[in-house]
Amino acid sequence: METASATREGLGDIGARLDQLSASRAIWTRVVLLSLGGCFEYYDLFLTGYVAPGLVRSGVLTPTTPGLFGTSGVASFVAALFAGLFVGTALFGFVADRFGRKTIFTYSLIWYAVASVVMAFQTDAFGLNLWRFIAGVGIGVELVTIDAYIAELVPAALRGRAFAYNSAIQFVAVPVVAFLAWLLVPNAPLGMDGWRWVVLIGSLGAVFVWWIRRGVPESPRWLAQHGRLEEADRALSALEGAKPSIALPTAPAGETNPQPGRFGEIWRSPYLARTVMLIIFNIFQTVGFYGFSNWVPTLLIEQGISITKSLQYTFIIAIAAPFGPLIASALGDKVERKWLIVVAAFAIAVFGIIFGQTTAAVPLIALGVLLTLSNNILSFAFHGYQAELYPTRIRAMAVGFVYSWSRLSVVFSAFLIADTLHWFGVAGVFTLIAGSMGIVMVSIGALGPRTSNLSLDAISK
Repeated sequence: METASATREGLGDIGARLDQLSASRAIWTRVVLLSLGGCFEYYDLFLTGYVAPGLVRSGVLTPTTPGLFGTSGVASFVAALFAGLFVGTALFGFVADRFGRKTIFTYSLIWYAVASVVMAFQTDAFGLNLWRFIAGVGIGVELVTIDAYIAELVPAALRGRAFAYNSAIQFVAVPVVAFLAWLLVPNAPLGMDGWRWVVLIGSLGAVFVWWIRRGVPESPRWLAQHGRLEEADRALSALEGAKPSIALPTAPAGETNPQPGRFGEIWRSPYLARTVMLIIFNIFQTVGFYGFSNWVPTLLIEQGISITKSLQYTFIIAIAAPFGPLIASALGDKVERKWLIVVAAFAIAVFGIIFGQTTAAVPLIALGVLLTLSNNILSFAFHGYQAELYPTRIRAMAVGFVYSWSRLSVVFSAFLIADTLHWFGVAGVFTLIAGSMGIVMVSIGALGPRTSNLSLDAISK
C-alpha cells in the first residue's frame, strides 16, 4: 500500500511538472528526434501509390484486381500493408505500455527496415505481399508508440503545436518518396527495377534514424506509472534544465492508478463513448486519406495521363504534404482539435468532388495540393486527439486498438475503391470519399470531447 501510494503521488508530481514546462530547446529536440523516426514509416506508408505503376510495369502486379479479393492486383499490395498495420496496432499496441515507449520505438523500426529490404527483392505477388504485410506490423507498432510518446512528453499548452511539427517532419517523406519514384520507377538503374531502389532507400534511411534517436529518453509518465520514480525524475529534470523544481499539487485521480492497464477499461465509462466514437471515425477517415494518397498516380493515369506525367504531377502535389500541418500549427493550440478535424474533413469532401470532375493539368495539380493540405491537417489533428483521450496506463493499447480499425478499413476499402474505379470512374471514387468524410464530421462533431489546453490528467479523469 505504501508503494502504491508513493507511485500515485509520483505520477501526480510528474504530470504537474510536465504541464509546467515551457517551449524549450530540450522539448523540441526530442519532438524532432521522435518525428524523424516516424518520417521513414511515412515514407513506407506513402510509397504504395508511387511504386504501384512500377510494380505493374515490371509484371509483379496487375493494374486491376481479378475478383473482389484477388491477390495479384495493386489493391492486394495496398491491402497487405494495411493488414500488417492492423495486426501491429490491434494485437501489439499494448507492448509499448508494457515494455516502454523507447524500447518499442527502437525495435519496431529495425523490424520494418529488415522486412522492407527482403520485400525489395521479391519477384512475385505472393512474396511481395507477404513481406509487405510483415513490414506493416512493425510500422503499426511504431506509429502508435510515437503518438503516445509525444502526448506524454510535452505540456498541455504545446500538444497541438508538437503534433503539428511532428506531422510536418513526417510528411517531408512524401515529396521525397514521390521525387524518387518519379526519378527511378520509369527506369532500371544498374539493371534493377526502379521501384526496388525506392524501397531500399527508405529502409536504409530508417537505420540511420535508429542511430541518431538513441538520445531520446523514456517517457517520464510511463516510468512513473511503473513505479520507477527516480528514473522519471531524472528524465524530467533533463527537460527542465536549470529550472529549479517547484512543489506542485498531485494530479487528479483519473491518472493516478499505479496498476497495469487492462483492455476492458476502454469499454467502461468514461472511455466507452470515446472508444466507439474513435472506431467509427477511424473506419471512415482512411477512405478519404488513403483513397487519395495511395491511388493518386493510378487515378491520374485513369484520366488519360501517362505514367511519367502522372508521377511528375504526383511529385508536385506531394511537395505540399509537410505544409498542411505547418499552416495549421498556429491554430493547433488555439482552435479546439475536434473542430479542426471536422473542418478538414469537410474540405476533403469538397475538393475531392471537384477533383473527380477535372481533367486539365493545372486545375488537377491545384486541387491535388488542396486535398493534400486538407488530408494532412486532418491527420496531425486526429493523431494528437486520440492520444489525449486515454490515461497513460492504457494509452498505447487503447490508441492501437481504435487506430487498428482504420487499418482494417483500408484492407477492404482498397478493393472497394478498385471496384468503384472500374465501374464508376474517378468521379465515383471521390463521391465515395465525400460520403465517408460526412460520417467523420458527424462522429467527431457530435460525440468527441474537448481536449485543447487541458492536461492529460484532466482529460482522462
